[in-house]
Amino acid sequence: MLSPKGEKLWPSKQIGHAMTLRSLQWPDWDESPPPLDYVLPGLLAGTVGALVSPGGMGKSMLILQLLLLVASANDLIGLGGEWGTGPVTYMPAEDPDIAIQHRLHALKSHLTAEQYEMARERISIHPLVGTMPDLNDDHWRSEIRKVADGRRLLVIDTLRRFHRADENHSGEMAEVVARLEAIAAESGCTIIFLHHAAKAAALNGHGDQQQASRGASVLTDNIRWQAYLIGMTAETAKELDVDPEQRGHFVKFGLSKVNYGAPTAEKWLRRHPGGVLLPDPNLQLKASSGKRRVKHHSGREPSALDIAMRSEKYRTASRGT
Repeated sequence: MLSPKGEKLWPSKQIGHAMTLRSLQWPDWDESPPPLDYVLPGLLAGTVGALVSPGGMGKSMLILQLLLLVASANDLIGLGGEWGTGPVTYMPAEDPDIAIQHRLHALKSHLTAEQYEMARERISIHPLVGTMPDLNDDHWRSEIRKVADGRRLLVIDTLRRFHRADENHSGEMAEVVARLEAIAAESGCTIIFLHHAAKAAALNGHGDQQQASRGASVLTDNIRWQAYLIGMTAETAKELDVDPEQRGHFVKFGLSKVNYGAPTAEKWLRRHPGGVLLPDPNLQLKASSGKRRVKHHSGREPSALDIAMRSEKYRTASRGT
């Protein structure tokens, strides 16, 4: 019989010690639960999310800008809204110190001296290149758990660098995600892991889909929030009247999975010196206008490929009249 008081019930083979169940109390009839605490749009405090992108898109710079938003409310990306701030931690395991320092220096030109000092105070950075961190190792997991204490957001860059498991094995990846969930639940710290998109998704222009994540599907299924950062395809550049030689300067940021909030509008960002990503209002307006003009028969928002195909049909029909 299960105890409502949460006594120890049985040994857990997975974690090697007695498991304790806890009870969730129903709210009183005339009570409302506490408000949802969002760290970023749709990303609930104490949960695990991912930023998925092909290599070279700028996800490490983007995550620094998101950390800046959470730490000091400096919204360089233009997400809008009001989000609670607090100290954050970044754990990069791919890039050398000098590369990270250059990104921080590039961000400095977009901040006031006061904002820069606040960022220095609230953003902790722990480079881990060459250390081979492993979430399945007790020592490493304990250290990451300590880092999460008192933090509003913890970012690991990239997930592949934080385990030795088979990325395509559902059971092994479910365990890695569960390790992150345990750290988030125990500490109250939200965790975002950076992850690469599958090659097929990147090549076919499907990087904005939930299934774009490389490896086992549980890397998407078992988390509550997934963001993407993708480049501009040739078709999209044509639709938005962007010079083909300039399309490499633009990336699109959006959310492909949001369990605890409403969908948000995708953002077109332009690369600036040092790799800083800033909104491009003119391009955003063109993209929004294009979506209003073209409605997919299924009722969903049209993809860039939908828009391009319909535009081509229109041009073909025009030539025939």
